[in-house]
Amino acid sequence: MKERYNPHEIEEKWQRKWAEARIFQPEPDNREKYFITIPYPYLNGNLHAGHTRTFTIGDVVARYKRMLGFNVLFPMGFHATGTPIVGLVEQILKKDPETMRVYNKLHEIPLEILDSIKSSEQIVEYFSREAEAAMKSIGFSIDWRRKFTTTDPHYKKFITWQFNFLHAKNKVITGAHPVRWCPNDENPVEDHDILKGEDATIIDYTLIKFKLNGDILPCATLRPETVFGVTNLWVNPGILHVRLRVNNENWIVSKEAYEKLKFTDKKVELQGEVSGEELIGKKVSNPVTGSHVYILPASFVNPDNGSGIVMSVPAHAPYDYLALRDLKGADLTRYGITRDVSRIPLISLIKVSEYGKYPAMDAVIELKIKDQNDPKAIEATKLVYRREFHGGVLTETTGKYAGWSVAKIKDVLIHDLISQGIADVFYEFSEQPVICRCGATCVIKMVENQWFLNYSEPSWKEQVCKCLSGMQIIPPEIRVDFENKIDWLKDKACARRKGLGTRLPWDKQWMIESLGDSTIYMTYYIIANYLDKFEPDQLRDEFFDYCLMGNGDPEIVAGSTGINIDIVKSIRSDFEYWYPVDLRSSGKDLIPNHLLFFLFHHVAIFPEKYWPRAIAINGFVSLEGQKMSKSKGPLLTLKSAVKEFGADVTRLYILSTAEHIQDADWRTADVDATRKQVERFQKIACDILNSGNNNGELKLIDRWILSKLQHRIKETTDALNKIQTRRAVQNAFYLLMNDMKWYERRGGGVARKQVLDTWIKLIAPFMPHLCEEIGEEIGGNFISLSSYPRVNASLIDKNAELAEEVTSNTLKDIEEIIRLIRLKPKRVVIYTSPSWKREVLKRAIIMKKDKSLDMKNLMSALISDKTMKIHAKEIPKFAQKVIADIQGMDDELMNSLLDMDFNEISALNEAKQFLGREVECNIEIYSADSPEYDPQGKSRFALPMRPAIYIE
Repeated sequence: MKERYNPHEIEEKWQRKWAEARIFQPEPDNREKYFITIPYPYLNGNLHAGHTRTFTIGDVVARYKRMLGFNVLFPMGFHATGTPIVGLVEQILKKDPETMRVYNKLHEIPLEILDSIKSSEQIVEYFSREAEAAMKSIGFSIDWRRKFTTTDPHYKKFITWQFNFLHAKNKVITGAHPVRWCPNDENPVEDHDILKGEDATIIDYTLIKFKLNGDILPCATLRPETVFGVTNLWVNPGILHVRLRVNNENWIVSKEAYEKLKFTDKKVELQGEVSGEELIGKKVSNPVTGSHVYILPASFVNPDNGSGIVMSVPAHAPYDYLALRDLKGADLTRYGITRDVSRIPLISLIKVSEYGKYPAMDAVIELKIKDQNDPKAIEATKLVYRREFHGGVLTETTGKYAGWSVAKIKDVLIHDLISQGIADVFYEFSEQPVICRCGATCVIKMVENQWFLNYSEPSWKEQVCKCLSGMQIIPPEIRVDFENKIDWLKDKACARRKGLGTRLPWDKQWMIESLGDSTIYMTYYIIANYLDKFEPDQLRDEFFDYCLMGNGDPEIVAGSTGINIDIVKSIRSDFEYWYPVDLRSSGKDLIPNHLLFFLFHHVAIFPEKYWPRAIAINGFVSLEGQKMSKSKGPLLTLKSAVKEFGADVTRLYILSTAEHIQDADWRTADVDATRKQVERFQKIACDILNSGNNNGELKLIDRWILSKLQHRIKETTDALNKIQTRRAVQNAFYLLMNDMKWYERRGGGVARKQVLDTWIKLIAPFMPHLCEEIGEEIGGNFISLSSYPRVNASLIDKNAELAEEVTSNTLKDIEEIIRLIRLKPKRVVIYTSPSWKREVLKRAIIMKKDKSLDMKNLMSALISDKTMKIHAKEIPKFAQKVIADIQGMDDELMNSLLDMDFNEISALNEAKQFLGREVECNIEIYSADSPEYDPQGKSRFALPMRPAIYIE
């Protein structure tokens, strides 16, 4: 094996060998199966570092399970439906400068290729080819026989069957619903269609209809209960408003609000313009309380938020309280206001334990907020709202609603106010702006006769909750996110007029949208293995009914479709073998959409035994501290990472930077450091392989490395079972590297090949190419198909571990003393702990295990021991130290110290030559019980596992 690390040469070699041997192409057999899937990538750009992380985690699990003896199916497909690809082609054909820059510079597509693209089909073909090549280049153990794209004719037949099935069960309904809408494409848009604001959700605001003579000034609020505490309205005098005829009412709103209202189901007619200044100083009537309140000037009012007119509740909204206070002394006479508006009485309506009568005022005082421009005002707002929502109760100010909790009143109150005609519903995005991939600004539109997936159906949600309760969610703390998202999920538009995909079978003017057709495609991987056996037109509904549901007769299905009966039976058999999905591994951005729909559709279609078993979630990846964006940059493609650093280095780094839902940050300097560690590992392997046989009797240090190896196996296995890739890499690679460094420093050699043989199997899921290369030199079959290391209890040697710990600690202490005194030592004397201190430590450990350890109990036990009386003056101080030290001691060390009669002198004598060699002088070792040489009485400082040291 070459000593110089050449990643690309090694990686290409083993990727070729894996492909030739077809070792990742499983078929059903008598082994236990493991079916793992990751989200297929969307084909509107090259794979980036976010894909690299999610996909590599999936590959690690697949490789690990394969080495545990499972029959692993790890397939991959490509997502192409929806509007993004159509929009991209349009921009490329127009030679849009920004699009050309992004795809040439960020996605690394040559300009000549961009110039040659004329259709969506070319985009799909190009990016699917690039994605497959990128995934192969990093060594993913994927069964590529099963690949497909969601625009394939066979796949469209599968989606047609799925939606016919859902429609028959009333899971797909028609009606009027608010949807994210692109006015340019005249289509509903989902997450995949959005260029900016993809996290934006539709929020239901309540419009409270304040009255001004014959006009209505609607105010949007998320807290309709606070209408009882309104002291004034806020209007921006610098913006132009409009008067509208909305249904049968006259409304005054901002021009921006008018643009939004045009897309609702209301009849809206523009009647004229109204300046903000015209409104200020007038009084409006509160439709709930009947009180009359001023309209006051406020430059902070954003015309694009809500109706552009804001109701003020200063007792419970810190910004309103601050805005009123900031008007103290302001001259408002030009608006006809002569009073000091800052003295307008506050109206309290919510009682909450953390605050007095006026929570907003208390929060402002508590956080010492200067004015409404103080950044701490945001914190105060969040604090008040959170405390009032979770613990607030409505007071007598709210009349018949008094005593209701804030958390429960909203829906009741909205229903009452709307039924009385004094409120309405208004929809806003949770963040602005939301930009479609075509470049248009999206709006919220109330769409009539739109097809929806009826996700809000209570019985459907109940089934999903049942499925979730029986699943493993990794990490466990993310389960509550799923529960909350299920609870909040509303009906989703499932069809559009434009884009790529499958026509709605019963209403062909509609195209099934891109999230609706990517929910149960895991089942299609099973069918995809047989696509060369039939034509798309043969895939009738009865084919899927039998193969995926077990309904019908295979002979009848074969007769009606013309598909060979053996093929039909084989597909059904394969489905029964591989299903359900054992693990779905995905990024956290897919929790509120794809992963929820994945669960909803599985429980709607399949019996319980085929419901998914586990979901694992990971976080995002940033680039040098900046958020990555494939439409703006910065961007690191999988292809370029592998090209620059190699597959194994890329894999090892991306797996070790963060755990689970933590976000990772790709930093080139750290990747370079990782590469050096991999190079060091290869050098160690070369040294071992070139050293020849080093047989002989195992010494203490050999037993130590073999014992440490068992701990690394145990920790790595536990981490992989929990999909803690960072912890797994730390133990299997970095910590074991440190162990080997100490082993070689101590002169170890006999166990090196044994360790290496296990080591390459331990880290094979993370860096498979180099492990295969080393494994080939050792001899044997593919490391990827070998058995994953298991703990060998007979090799665990606690005595050797304690011996090396005391040796290591003693060497560090000697080196530190030498560093401080800055003199070359002529003589080093080591004193091990006296027996009475070891006895105190053992008794303290026993009490700690019995949960009875405290100073009183320990002293009582020690004083009653006659052998301890001679040390009566020293015991209290030492006992106090032991109690403090033992709190941070791990259970394994405590057990070792308790169970073993560890001889420190013997251990240090075994390491005597090593210690002398390291510090370049003679070493003497004595027990503090009877030191032969102790001119300064240093032996009195000796502790268990921490010898005292004297240096001349």
